[in-house]
Amino acid sequence: MGIHISGQNKSPGLTNGAMLVIATVVGGGMFSLPIAMAGVWFTGATIILILIALMMLLTGLMLVEVNLHFEPGASFNTFTLELLGKKWNLLVGIAFGFVLYILTYAYISGSSAVLSQTVMKYAGYSFSSSLAVIVVSMLVGVIAWYSSLWVGRITTVLIFGKFIAFFATFSGMVSHIEIAKLLDSASVALQGTSYLPYVLMTLPFCIISFGFHGNVPSLVKLYGKNNVRKITLSIIIGTAFAVLLYIFWLAVTMGNISRAEFSPIIAKGGNIDVFVEAIGGIFASKHMGLILTFFGNFAVASSLLAATLGLFDYIADLFNFPNDRVGRFKTAVVTYLPPAVVCFFYPNGFVYAIGYAGLAFTIWSVILPPFLVKSARKRYSSALYTAPCNNLVLNLIIVCGFIVYLTVILDVLGWLPTFK
Repeated sequence: MGIHISGQNKSPGLTNGAMLVIATVVGGGMFSLPIAMAGVWFTGATIILILIALMMLLTGLMLVEVNLHFEPGASFNTFTLELLGKKWNLLVGIAFGFVLYILTYAYISGSSAVLSQTVMKYAGYSFSSSLAVIVVSMLVGVIAWYSSLWVGRITTVLIFGKFIAFFATFSGMVSHIEIAKLLDSASVALQGTSYLPYVLMTLPFCIISFGFHGNVPSLVKLYGKNNVRKITLSIIIGTAFAVLLYIFWLAVTMGNISRAEFSPIIAKGGNIDVFVEAIGGIFASKHMGLILTFFGNFAVASSLLAATLGLFDYIADLFNFPNDRVGRFKTAVVTYLPPAVVCFFYPNGFVYAIGYAGLAFTIWSVILPPFLVKSARKRYSSALYTAPCNNLVLNLIIVCGFIVYLTVILDVLGWLPTFK
């Protein structure tokens, strides 16, 4: 889930690092949050998000501690192999590849759905999901094949466009928030309403919503080993911004669409186009509908490029494809063809895919960091930075990680209560 850093200033500001974290965590995945959180609703969702954010912040700071024992440029492969051995390294490598592939599939699925809906709405042409998948996959494949620098530049433009559209759209929705809907008051609540059974199924979605951990080596590379304060502050600011933005996002969606009204959205597969359409129905203004469509396209496109560049670089490194036209073509095919083929058979898998990504992402963002820190503290007598975690906290986070992991498995097997 990393964003490529194409260049490095002599003394990058704090904004660079914070934006790297924010751009990575806040993307198309946020469309899955209201659907995943519909079972626990706003109050429960807010509490869960804050707790998960604190846990993910701690594991991120653990990775900073570990990463600073190695030279800038060292990544998961290097310090997992060095501190935990070949078996852990293989497990983390598989999990890393799985997360990036499943996210690539999720964002191709989401982008295709939004593109298809946009063409139908504004051009009046019936644009099949299969054709949209081909167009999206080829477009992003050509951009990545041509130049990683292009991906970085286009992603930057999309990120700015995304946030402008986000605030233009949802600041308008604030005035439409109904407290009864937001708090799921008796007047709008479903009969026999319960929230507690749906807590566990939200965890994988929350974990993936704070997935900046792949960028920790990038931050160390960006700032160097002597600027620990900027590295840690980038993570703290990025995480805090994401929490506030997610809570605001849940407030405007859940304050406008009641819990009962989420059932048909979920029944239609919960893909981004269905959700955008549901929110669009709130506005009478054509201009607001246009901005919303604009936001949907930009949010998913920026996430698609950011997530898939990480996979593109990982595939090139794994198979030793050269960085020339032919090599990059091979990399593009291996990167984008498998997820595109899956999209043909399972076009509406966006929300499910984000959940599955949580399965593998939990391994290297929650379970792995405490084990790395334990090993590093035994091996090294001193550290440039020490994460605020004693042995009790490390063990507690390992237990939490295994609970989340077990949750995803139970969800896959269909053994968890799911809000429908």
